[in-house]
Amino acid sequence: MVRQEEMDPQVDNTVIEDDQGLGWGRSLPVPSVQEIVRRDSWCVPERYIRDYMLLCLLSPNIPVIDFSLLSKGHEREQMKLYMACKDWGFFQIINHGVPEDILYRIKNTMAGFFDLPLEEKKRYSMASNDLQGYGQAYVVSEEQKLDRNDLIFLMILPTEMRKLNYCPTVVPDFRDAVELFSMEMNRITVELLANHSLLMNMDKHGLLRLHGALKQAMRMNYYPTCCRPDLVLGVSPHSDGSSITILLQDDDITGLQIKHKGEWLPVKPIPKALVVNIGDVIEVFRI
Repeated sequence: MVRQEEMDPQVDNTVIEDDQGLGWGRSLPVPSVQEIVRRDSWCVPERYIRDYMLLCLLSPNIPVIDFSLLSKGHEREQMKLYMACKDWGFFQIINHGVPEDILYRIKNTMAGFFDLPLEEKKRYSMASNDLQGYGQAYVVSEEQKLDRNDLIFLMILPTEMRKLNYCPTVVPDFRDAVELFSMEMNRITVELLANHSLLMNMDKHGLLRLHGALKQAMRMNYYPTCCRPDLVLGVSPHSDGSSITILLQDDDITGLQIKHKGEWLPVKPIPKALVVNIGDVIEVFRI
């Protein structure tokens, strides 16, 4: 594992002190959803109750692309990619080559972190000027309705943007699992960018050149079971500001919903598959 040496900021048992310089944003601290449920599984605080809910309809699965064939330049898979991006903005990839052991390790690592006592997790809380760390992102007011999740957000690339103080050393294998999984996601992203370049009538490395040094981040989400799922949202409706988002879902839970032709549709997980979301940056490049 590649490790970057840096001075650790001051840490107490609640929050990491602000680093010098600009951070990645600002988010107000809020109570842990996991702890709210642990104390009272029937409690749904008012700040999590939405004035509206999304009506989710049953539908066929989103497009599925064989990544191993796409990587070999198969025209049929390239056309499937084109249609998936044009009509959906989402697709699942199978045969992506990520070893099962790495998928297991990253899921186990994430579970290990959220199983820590609250005071231990708070040692990795977001600084007031940063979105890296443990907490909830994009909370900008005390009146804002909250997403019903806890998360930990980590910058991966470029390596000089990493803050190792947010990687919990008390969780066995955490840093190595994150490193291995991130390398695999980077490999898949570069291949997808190459195929997008060809579909956009560029040479294979066109989009990669436009991006310059790739930035990569990882967000681990925890969604506690809710006694009133009709009242809350795990994540508010949004589009991703990135180029490409790759999601590893729980194989047994259909939680992700996407908007397609004005309707909200569930994305049924395929075991060991990855979900790909085309972000706003690719949309801009396409224009």
